[in-house]
Amino acid sequence: METRVYLVRHGAVVGAETRRFIGHLDVPLSEAGERQLRALARRLSAVALGALYASDLARTRRSAELLGAPHGLTPRLLPALREFAMGRWEGLTAAEIREREPEAFAAWMADVGGYRFPEGESLGDLAARAWPAFERIVEAHAGETVAVVAHGGTNRMILCRALGLPPTRLLAVGQDYGGLTLLVRANARWSLRMLNHVEPAA
Repeated sequence: METRVYLVRHGAVVGAETRRFIGHLDVPLSEAGERQLRALARRLSAVALGALYASDLARTRRSAELLGAPHGLTPRLLPALREFAMGRWEGLTAAEIREREPEAFAAWMADVGGYRFPEGESLGDLAARAWPAFERIVEAHAGETVAVVAHGGTNRMILCRALGLPPTRLLAVGQDYGGLTLLVRANARWSLRMLNHVEPAA
């Protein structure tokens, strides 16, 4: 019995070109992000999705609404699937953080998998809330195909945990805006069938 999970990162957001740390800031999809998810929705329109889940932030909620429309599915919103809380770095660019807090920035770059964002979360904190939520989704839909729309950091953590990769590999697992990944669970083991596919937007 196979359980298939289409893991999706939300589409591009307003201001994406500035490459700011977003975290829990509730920014909306941009027009480009809407196009990305409509293209992805067309790709998955023939897939028999049993359920659709998403983080409750606006960018994931809207992405999931677009993805679910061809299936008549309304996303079930789970705050546990939110992105890392990035604390006082939210809204800043990497250059701004490096200038304001060079030692803290260097510490983060040296230990991405273990660092706790100032006044925010570490990877362990994220995993403690998001991984159990992901496991509950899989348990509730054993043998089905479901879609989960979340965030770059959240999706990377889920992939590392499912595939047995160490936290040091977090940033090696690509998750672009609108990226589509397919995880399949069979015989109590996960396998990766697709990683970070980005459907060309019309």
